[in-house]
Amino acid sequence: MQGSPGDACISASRPAGRWVLPLWAMTAFSFVSAALVAASSSAVTPLYRLYQQSMHLTPLMITLVFAVYAISLLAALLTVGGLSDYVGRKPVILGGLLVNAAAMVLFSYATDVSHLILARAVQGLCVGAATTTLGAAILDSDRKRGPLLNSVTAFIGLMIGALGAALLVTFGPDPLHLVYEVLFAITAVMIVLLWFMPETVSRKPGALASLRPHVRVPAQSRSALLRVAPATIASWALGGFYLSLMPTVVATAMSINAPWVGGVVVAALMLSGALTVGALRLLPARRLLLLGTATLSVGVAVSLLGIWQHSVVALFLGTIIAGIGFGASFAGTLSTLLPTAEAHQRAGLLATFYIISYLAFSLPALAAGLSVPYAGLATVAYVMGGVVILLAIVSLIATVRSEA
Repeated sequence: MQGSPGDACISASRPAGRWVLPLWAMTAFSFVSAALVAASSSAVTPLYRLYQQSMHLTPLMITLVFAVYAISLLAALLTVGGLSDYVGRKPVILGGLLVNAAAMVLFSYATDVSHLILARAVQGLCVGAATTTLGAAILDSDRKRGPLLNSVTAFIGLMIGALGAALLVTFGPDPLHLVYEVLFAITAVMIVLLWFMPETVSRKPGALASLRPHVRVPAQSRSALLRVAPATIASWALGGFYLSLMPTVVATAMSINAPWVGGVVVAALMLSGALTVGALRLLPARRLLLLGTATLSVGVAVSLLGIWQHSVVALFLGTIIAGIGFGASFAGTLSTLLPTAEAHQRAGLLATFYIISYLAFSLPALAAGLSVPYAGLATVAYVMGGVVILLAIVSLIATVRSEA
């Protein structure tokens, strides 16, 4: 039976004398590793209340820590985001996992805000290097299910990280250390397993030149990227606000002192997003974008009502609805973008997509943190939510008109 081009590439790069697992194992490994990286990045969110108490952090400090993470992540995307297209997936994945392990150690020993900033900066390098590479490896090894898997990995990972950390905060001993020790152990296991995984692309010249910061968008992908940009900005801005300030909003603006509530709210956003991607995976990309932007607007409005009324039920309901919008928008953007790129262009295109996403993820959250001392946390939440609703409506109109 004739093999696929990907199988031929793997056979050509298979090391002699070493047992290598089949191609499907690389799909599973890349999926779990991508979820692990995302979980490691969101695990700190439920701990912010404990850090506030022990390190006397203000909302501005929290968003500064978050912004440093995003800036570091963007720097990695701009430099090594497409490196695996030239040197292979496995070397970049190994580097990302090693950096993730280092970040977990730094978090575990953090005693003040400067330590948190350092740990978040290192973590940003991991996420920036590993996310696009693991996403490209998933596509290399399973072209049929790759777009779906790439659509849910971030949501599943962010949900597991936020919910797992929230549970350890509530029921586990010494959560400021235990959370990171668990993630370090899982990362170590994945590093060992990587040795047995097949490589999915062949090496080619140009690795050093690829490190020069520039945006790499294939010519045939540019119009699609422009069409999905508004939906991307709206949904990721909401995600950034939840991951940076939502636990503080719950504790301060809603007067709820239990630290796990904020983590569960964040987990609800990501879980509903992941379930939406799985349930609606067969819908056309345009319908996903229409549904996503409309639902995102409604969900944010209900969430803001919950904050205003100090109603946890309304906040959870709005968060779940917004998560449906987030998931549908994210799936629609990836379903629109990924099929436009060739195999050797995937990591570079994903890097560009994530640059846009993480700018939307970080800059509004940082602006919100800067505004809290002047306007108050509740007012900032209302303004932030209003901006997200406006962006979603703009995206909805643009999507409708794109087929008019």
